Amino acid sequence: MKQFFKTFFASLLALIIFTILGVVVIISIAAGFSKEEQKVTAPNSVLVIDLSETFTEQTKSDPFSELMRQKNGKTPSLSQLIGLLQNAKKDSTIKGLYIKCQENPNGYASSEEIRNALLDFKKSNKFIIAYGETITQKGYWIGSAANEIFTHPQGGVEFAGFSYETMFLKGLLDKLEVKPQVFYAGKFKSATEPFRYSQMSDANKLQTSVWLNALYTSFLQGVADTRGMEVASLKQLANDGKIQNANDALQNNLVDGLLYDDQVKKLIAKKLQVTKQQDISFVSINDYAATVALRGSGKGKIAVIFADGDIEMGKGSNDAIASDDYRVLLQKIKNDESIDAVVLRVNSPGGSALASDIIWREIDLLKKEKPVVVSMGNYAASGGYYIACGADSIIADANTITGSIGVFSVIPNIEGFMKNKLGITFDRVKTGQYADVPSTTRTMNATEERFIQSGVDSVYYSFIARVAKGRKKSIEYVDSIAQGRVWIGADAVKVGLVDKIGSLQDAIATAARMAKLKGYSTKSYPESKSFIEELINGYENTIKTKAIKEEIGEAQWQVLQQVKAVKQIMGQTQTRMPIFVVNHP
Repeated sequence: MKQFFKTFFASLLALIIFTILGVVVIISIAAGFSKEEQKVTAPNSVLVIDLSETFTEQTKSDPFSELMRQKNGKTPSLSQLIGLLQNAKKDSTIKGLYIKCQENPNGYASSEEIRNALLDFKKSNKFIIAYGETITQKGYWIGSAANEIFTHPQGGVEFAGFSYETMFLKGLLDKLEVKPQVFYAGKFKSATEPFRYSQMSDANKLQTSVWLNALYTSFLQGVADTRGMEVASLKQLANDGKIQNANDALQNNLVDGLLYDDQVKKLIAKKLQVTKQQDISFVSINDYAATVALRGSGKGKIAVIFADGDIEMGKGSNDAIASDDYRVLLQKIKNDESIDAVVLRVNSPGGSALASDIIWREIDLLKKEKPVVVSMGNYAASGGYYIACGADSIIADANTITGSIGVFSVIPNIEGFMKNKLGITFDRVKTGQYADVPSTTRTMNATEERFIQSGVDSVYYSFIARVAKGRKKSIEYVDSIAQGRVWIGADAVKVGLVDKIGSLQDAIATAARMAKLKGYSTKSYPESKSFIEELINGYENTIKTKAIKEEIGEAQWQVLQQVKAVKQIMGQTQTRMPIFVVNHP
């Protein structure tokens, strides 16, 4: 026994020492990050923006990549990128921009804000050179804002028009003998069509055609303006399939030349009047962010709240708008007397109807204390519009996808699948006729279906009533433009769902005017976690995600996320846009 205690306490002491040493090492590493000297941009530098990066609404750190030094600085958020371009415009050390435009995973509203910032940068008379070995349409849309754009002699430019594709599950569900019991309000509410149909309904094709063509027209007009061409001519190039290779792009004025990477660098060196490519000081946007402090000035303070992701009940992850988290956050900001105005940046396709209403209520209370302006990102649709509709003013990008004011609920009946495919049956005892409603293991009767549909209709009425109140319209009018219909930002202004077209910076300026602020600074919420918090809190999810991705592959990972999204909507009343969407622009 004496030997046991001796061994036990020795092991315990070793464990304690190991833990303390581990904490000390982590803190030392973190301290090393915080003590890094602030970088200084060298004279005659060229700022490099790689459009293959995703510029999220808020900067999200990856502590593991930072620890392993896999990245040179954090990728700035979208708003930081815009601020950095504005700073570079007047920064004497920055002589021009080099845009890598091969790919662009950013949404059309985000791309619109980046493109507009580049057009503003050009007013400084500094050069912008864009290049990509092969250039996608979204990459070309931003790249075409440059003074000159080049592609590889064996590369090319994708220029064929836009398409929208939806996956339908009805045939699969029929084979599995799973019956989706679908309840919805809004003839344009297409989120449930994959469960009900084998192809798009006429109503859905109509609304999709309208907003997709609006996006395409915006794309063509932007290219026409910067390339000095006609919209009709550009559309004809796409319709006739004229752009099949790099030479086609050159012959039709889509690019200014066919160059290799070293030739592009030689061109930049000439603009800088240096003799060797090695003498060019290329500065990534990530590194440049470390040299610039984007701060406002003045006594006023504007809170910028980022609502980015799906809307969920309870507490959520960093990628969700969770009702509990945002209720506490909004109450905190309402009670903070140092905050003069609020900008709510919404980038969400929606989610839980109840969670949306909880957040809407807090915003309604908040705006009684201080001005609230909404800025819409790539999406502010369905539940995303629900939480936005009560603001004092709503500003969207021209290419924002919004509206989709509708409600649905899906309750799968798996009785046939379980019985006929797996040999599993169910039986029940209940104390009341409707004690097991809704059930996924039996067919509901007409009365039970009426209960569910009544609940969906009630949520829909509440939704359009919230919109009518916030937008100062009649319920009848809101209903006429609602019905689940999706609107693009430019059209949403025409029907009164949005006040005007503008960026996040425009929304901040609007909030400042409403609060009568002559000078102000901004603070972003939710507040960023410390390096240690990110490291500890993100460990499990990061390791788990990476392990699964490596095991099943990226494509299968995306399918898994779609399956999880389907599971999430089952049995809950949802204000959400369609799930299965594949775009080919």
